[in-house]
Amino acid sequence: MASGVLGRVSLASTTLTTVYTVPVGNVAYLNINLANRTSASAAVRVAIAQTAASPLDSEYIEYETNLSGNGVLERTGLILGAGWSVVAYSDKANVSVQAYGIEQS
Repeated sequence: MASGVLGRVSLASTTLTTVYTVPVGNVAYLNINLANRTSASAAVRVAIAQTAASPLDSEYIEYETNLSGNGVLERTGLILGAGWSVVAYSDKANVSVQAYGIEQS
């Protein structure tokens, strides 16, 4: 059973990126934090997706959300089943994403 930081990435500009995928046989209770490391605003997206490579429109929990320069966006209390992924995107580079919480089987 993993706990603490479950996944972290530094987003490349305009690239859909998988942050974390729940292992088979587990459920994850987690929070997601996005931090803009520059002074320029960024438009960000976050999805809880069954297929990480191509989230459905209905799987986005943030879409083109303005993340102000040096700003933070946090989503808490998320529960994901086995095989589901946290996927993130930014229109600019230098946005960090962390998923942290606990996995249980």
